[in-house]
Amino acid sequence: MRHLMSPLDFTTTELDRLFDLANDMESNMEKYAHSCEGKKLATCFYEPSTRTRLSFEAAMLNLGGKVLGFSDAGSSSASKGESVSDTIRVISCYADICAMRHPKEGAPMVAASRSRIPVINAGDGGHQHPTQTLTDLLTIRSLKGRLSHLTIGLCGDLKFGRTVHSLIHALSRYEDIHFIFISPEELRVPDYITEMLKTKHIPYEQVIRLEDSIGELDLLYMTRVQRERFFNEEDYVRLKDFYILDKTKLSLAREDMLILHPLPRVNEISVEVDEDPRAVYFKQAGYGVYVRMALIYTLLGLSDVLSKAEKEN
Repeated sequence: MRHLMSPLDFTTTELDRLFDLANDMESNMEKYAHSCEGKKLATCFYEPSTRTRLSFEAAMLNLGGKVLGFSDAGSSSASKGESVSDTIRVISCYADICAMRHPKEGAPMVAASRSRIPVINAGDGGHQHPTQTLTDLLTIRSLKGRLSHLTIGLCGDLKFGRTVHSLIHALSRYEDIHFIFISPEELRVPDYITEMLKTKHIPYEQVIRLEDSIGELDLLYMTRVQRERFFNEEDYVRLKDFYILDKTKLSLAREDMLILHPLPRVNEISVEVDEDPRAVYFKQAGYGVYVRMALIYTLLGLSDVLSKAEKEN
């Protein structure tokens, strides 16, 4: 049995296989439509989510399986004081695989240590968001054709953004990656990440103005300033509109640059940008379903069954 707590839990070779499977699922949905008949996915979401929870549910339904679970802690026994450890032991009696989101860092890891079924970390506090990272990587690979030789700008909340932290770690394993971190001083990427990049001799820059670097980028990864991660409302209000990508700024970018965003968007990308062919954040949300289908399929051991069947045929 295997869990997914971090995008680094898969080697780059395993990720290639996972992304190949996701692309095949996108092209041949009927081939996989009954793969998970009789299987159940539990979605245990202790904090709000739209895309992640619904894409997990869509993924399981696309595979012919069923879904059960809860969408906030208030509708679970956590409201009565039940621990994550006890909850997953109960869920293990009802489902075959679990996707868990929790506001506390490390909670899905605690669940995995007590679980009798595979557990997928669907986001834990400001720490990790591995399935969003897999979505990002699949989007980049599918639309750029590669995950190496890229200059990547990450813009906005780089301090609290778990999607950013996971993506940096994941991309740091590929060849010739150059990061440009675009943020106000207060929201800079944490020191432990820059130390990791220094140790691996991966070049990075830290700048404040988006206009100063957008012309160098192969990818621009925009993020919102997250109100729920701030302790002080005044700081949030002061920083929430620090970056707004509009047509004027976009005119400085390369014609083949891609704009990604984990969503939800607030106002950091103007709606006028949506029609630009470089804006791929809604396609990105679609890729999230395929990569989660491939992940569920893999963690349930069904890819091994498919490989055996293909060899016999």
